[in-house]
Amino acid sequence: MSADYDAVVYDLDGTLVRLAVDWDAVASDVDDVLQARGVDTAGHSLWDMLELSAQQGHRDAVESAIADHERPGARDSERLPALDELPLDVPVGVCSLNCEAACRIALETHGVEGHVDAVVGRDSLSAYKPDPAPLRALLAEFDVSPSAALFVGDSESDATAARRASMDFQWVRERHSL
Repeated sequence: MSADYDAVVYDLDGTLVRLAVDWDAVASDVDDVLQARGVDTAGHSLWDMLELSAQQGHRDAVESAIADHERPGARDSERLPALDELPLDVPVGVCSLNCEAACRIALETHGVEGHVDAVVGRDSLSAYKPDPAPLRALLAEFDVSPSAALFVGDSESDATAARRASMDFQWVRERHSL
């Protein structure tokens, strides 16, 4: 299917690899970071707390707490079948809700960093998925129009980002049984 496109962008965690991250522990650490700064986190999910941290001027501290889990989780990540699609004969990007460093570590860990032309993580831009800006940034770097690109992912956030960016989307489970 990627032969029909001028560029392919993949999500990372759950699509190319599975990071070895205990997301409940991450949420607990982020909660601790925000509570120490006097921010009420009651009833907020991890991603809600990330948004809250940005609104209250604590995003750098929260990003650091999350990345402290993601980087080692990338080193210990599990290779998933979609990673075996690489290399492709078109530009390849990674657009992830994980920090950019974790994306790069996972790609290097699995020996495919040379097959990915660009990476945009959660912390690469001020916006992150499901905002379409990260996908648009990758396509601009590739000089490829959204109608000529495919985004492969595993979440509703991925599907929403692709739709908002006017890109085709494919569920990784349709490409590979995970």
